[in-house]
Amino acid sequence: MKFAGRMNSFIHKGDVDIFQTIEKYRNMKGITHLEFNYPEHIAPNDMQKLIDCIGDMKVNGVATRFKNHFVAGEFTNPNQDICRDAVQLCKDAVDACVQLHGEVLTVWLGFDGFDYAFQIDYEEKWNATIKAYQEVADYANEKGIKVSIEYKPFEPRAFSMIDGIGLTLLALQEINRPNVGVTLDFCHMLMKNESPAYSLALAARNGKLFGLHMNDGYRVMDSGLIFGSVNTPQALEFVYYLKKYNYDGVVFFDSFPFREDAQKEIEMNIEMFNRLSQTVDKIGMDKIAEVVAKQDGVASQGLILEMLK
Repeated sequence: MKFAGRMNSFIHKGDVDIFQTIEKYRNMKGITHLEFNYPEHIAPNDMQKLIDCIGDMKVNGVATRFKNHFVAGEFTNPNQDICRDAVQLCKDAVDACVQLHGEVLTVWLGFDGFDYAFQIDYEEKWNATIKAYQEVADYANEKGIKVSIEYKPFEPRAFSMIDGIGLTLLALQEINRPNVGVTLDFCHMLMKNESPAYSLALAARNGKLFGLHMNDGYRVMDSGLIFGSVNTPQALEFVYYLKKYNYDGVVFFDSFPFREDAQKEIEMNIEMFNRLSQTVDKIGMDKIAEVVAKQDGVASQGLILEMLK
């Protein structure tokens, strides 16, 4: 499996920059790819220096990060000039992804949504979101880059425009571009009270699973805990379905070691994922499929107990 870690796990500790962080990942067991945020990790730095520092490491992609300029919305901002700024930021991120030899632009629209009744015209803003994604997708397609929608039900807005797997799949249908898919964040799915494996299956069945953000939490917030640390049965099921659908992309660990040693926390994420993967392999895909086919709650719990031995 291919693994990437979160740059800000080190940078937010306050004692290393992006170049030192890349070096830490270069020497970390299990890490195969790098992931960058745009503009924060890229725009302030010299691109050639960044490329030289990356060296022979692989880059999976670039994720957009919209700051306070967009607090009233990115693609749905009431100020059309700011909407254009958001689209341009995505295009600039695509260009950066190309220069870094990445493959995927991940777009999380944290400010596109609403907080009050009668605050927005829902259809108008939905249409604006679809149109903006189409423009970004067409630009990215010319550059050979995929665009992936990372949804989240709320936070920082009370309601997000694209809040779950259902609205994401509807958006993908209306965007109607072959290079647009979805990135599944485990905590975001829990916040939406989704079954993570079910969301995975719905995305993967149509070849639209473009990325993963692995973490864990308690559903009420984006906890960003170590993958499999809270919802272990759901994490096991998620890994099983990744194998069922032959996911061959990168597993990015989007967890937040605020109090933990960053390197040890990332290494534990890798260890947890690998251990869960090995457990699925030990039980066997065919045997798990047989239990699933029974649609028997007691049998499924027996399987989980066997997995937890």
